[in-house]
Amino acid sequence: MEEKLPKIYSKKAVLGFSIFMSTLFGGILLYQNLIEINKKKEAYIVLGISIAITILTAIVVNIPENPQSSLAYLCGLGGGSFLAYYFMPKYFPNEEQYPKKAIWKPLIIAVIIVAILFALIIYGTSVENS
Repeated sequence: MEEKLPKIYSKKAVLGFSIFMSTLFGGILLYQNLIEINKKKEAYIVLGISIAITILTAIVVNIPENPQSSLAYLCGLGGGSFLAYYFMPKYFPNEEQYPKKAIWKPLIIAVIIVAILFALIIYGTSVENS
């Protein structure tokens, strides 16, 4: 009898969330994939690397006098590529055989987080100007 493979987030989902949200979001998706296949140690390593890349991105983006958001996308592309093209093939060499999880749940969570951060920025700016 053939073993049923668990559903995982695709390489494209990990890369996309890393680019458009942050490497931390992509790392969390990959973390969940690794938990699904009972690789907890590897999951925590990936999560730690994702956090480190995200912190490094925040530092790099804020170094210039005029912070450039395009640097955040480039860093997300770099971090996401590392997750998608190094870790995914390493732990999921036959990734295409796994059924894929829908990205709706993480997408909704990401949109809610962005909306909250955006509201806090607007509120903070209005309090500063009053």
